[in-house]
Amino acid sequence: MHYTLRQLQVFMAIARLENVTRAAEALSMSQSAASSALKELESQYDIKLFDRAGKRIRLNEHGRQLRPQVEALLAQADALEHTLAAHNTPGTLQVGATLTIGNYLAVELMAQYMADETNARVELTVANTQSIVDQVLHFDLDVGLVEGELNHPDLNVIEWMDDNLKIFTRPDDTSTADHALSDEELQALPWIVREPGSGTRQGFDRAMAGLINKTNIRLQLQHTEAIKRAVQAGLGVGCLSEISIKEDIERGLLKPLQAPHRNWQRKFYFVLHKQKFESPGVAAWLELCRQYAAQPG
Repeated sequence: MHYTLRQLQVFMAIARLENVTRAAEALSMSQSAASSALKELESQYDIKLFDRAGKRIRLNEHGRQLRPQVEALLAQADALEHTLAAHNTPGTLQVGATLTIGNYLAVELMAQYMADETNARVELTVANTQSIVDQVLHFDLDVGLVEGELNHPDLNVIEWMDDNLKIFTRPDDTSTADHALSDEELQALPWIVREPGSGTRQGFDRAMAGLINKTNIRLQLQHTEAIKRAVQAGLGVGCLSEISIKEDIERGLLKPLQAPHRNWQRKFYFVLHKQKFESPGVAAWLELCRQYAAQPG
């Protein structure tokens, strides 16, 4: 074995930051040392891993092919170090969650995880499905919790728990009768929905299959609370996860609408990179999430 873990750490830092100076700072080493480590790695195997353009340095095709294996190897080395130093205690877990999951489920899960795992930490990133998927693909996140369905050759997408979308309006809205809405009525409603790229929007588009091209979408907003406030202000009707509006309906702040002939069911998913080593922390997090989903109610 001719390469060193330090050389691989330098390679990963430069790949992530696309700048040798910033990579060296992140690794607490000099720029010359970082440059030398990369040069030695490339020289040992007679390979170029980056394309250089001025101060920018980006992975070339060889580097992109190598990155998943290096990421997996360093993750295993890190897990081994934690095992030796801390008796297999999980360290910092990088979790990404879509807005519904992040705002209404993830904090409770984080609290339980840190209570169960001594000295463990969770850093949570909340964004839409596409953003979370991109960060998992680039190894910036250990695991993603998403609402949208997806298929990617580099990802393991695993069913987690069931969810339902609910359509709703303001409590005093008299324009929607208290009956099951027909397709014609659904098309005529002024909709306030999530932006394309979000799992909630994907679920809405699927539920409205055959109608979506003629549906009256008045507003597209990126945040759940903004949609609820817009509906309460009388700007239209919304469609969000039942998790996010349950309390508002119970308090009389929103009124549910019914269209049972349309399929509003969907699932939440785990997303993991196939090449990323599953650390003890990731395994503990996944098990905790599964236990949460199995709870009644």
